[in-house]
Amino acid sequence: MQLDDRKMKILTAIVRNYLQTGEPVGSRTISKETDLNLSSATIRNEMADLEEMGLILQPHTSAGRVPSDLGYRVYVDAMLEEKRAEVDEMKDVLLERQERLEDLLKQVVKLLANNTNYATMISAPKVKGNRLKFLQISRMNAEQILATIVMEGNVIRNKMIAVDEDLNEQDVLKLNILMNSTLNGLAIEEINLGMIAAMKQQAGEHGEIIAAVIDAATESIRDSEGLEIYTSGANNIFRYPELADHQKAQDLISTFEEKERLSGIVEETLSAADKERGIQVYIGNETPVQSMKDCSVVTATYELGEGMRGTIGVIGPKRMDYDRVVTILKDIMHQMDALYAP
Repeated sequence: MQLDDRKMKILTAIVRNYLQTGEPVGSRTISKETDLNLSSATIRNEMADLEEMGLILQPHTSAGRVPSDLGYRVYVDAMLEEKRAEVDEMKDVLLERQERLEDLLKQVVKLLANNTNYATMISAPKVKGNRLKFLQISRMNAEQILATIVMEGNVIRNKMIAVDEDLNEQDVLKLNILMNSTLNGLAIEEINLGMIAAMKQQAGEHGEIIAAVIDAATESIRDSEGLEIYTSGANNIFRYPELADHQKAQDLISTFEEKERLSGIVEETLSAADKERGIQVYIGNETPVQSMKDCSVVTATYELGEGMRGTIGVIGPKRMDYDRVVTILKDIMHQMDALYAP
């Protein structure tokens, strides 16, 4: 049933007031609690139309109105649709932001290599203490749903889940509201068996889907603990004779190609940043990566808000231009910090 904006606002006000007080709702109450700026007489006329449509009832003469079953249905359907639109809009914004961030990191590391003539790296931001921001399931077909998990720091993961039942749109909306009203803001270790059991009971015949989505969220948080590292300028190593020795150069190139071997630099830098944030310089044997013992590594930590931190690094010979590298890193670090500043 389609209602114009005025009638929908009046019906919503009646439902919400009646749910709160249990008393019939009059035109004066509606005029005070809506932004319609209508006279009581106009509101009464609209209420009469809603009554004719079977959406509200008048218990007795001169009393206010209460919602009918059909009125509750129209209100709930509109609310569910609004919630779905909010989740879809938020998901689209966050996905766009994530894609922009990945492109940005690739541009930054390339620019840094070009400006320094050294090898460079940058890690995607790592989130401390992942908490769930929201969950959304979407029906893909009769046998699959897509779970979109958004974690603290706006880290997004998508997981396909096989289902044994064909969900309709209303089932999907109700499950989304149930999960988000219960789980938003919780760390995965705070979701206990009692909470899951209560949600499964509320979900009724769809209880197993709740368990499957929570399993997917747990897996996503574990996956997010891995590091995504972007590199550039590895061939700049050959510019410096002391690093151009075949075996040394091969080891360094392999390190950049495998990338996971660079995680030691990231972890070391982020750990140091917990104590005192700033530029870190590792010379020779100080570097946490064995293949870089003949190099110097200069790193900085950037922040993108909400506990998101990443590492920028420059790898070159021990005779690198430290002043210039530190200046460039500080400038990039401050620009990255400001990028998502509130």
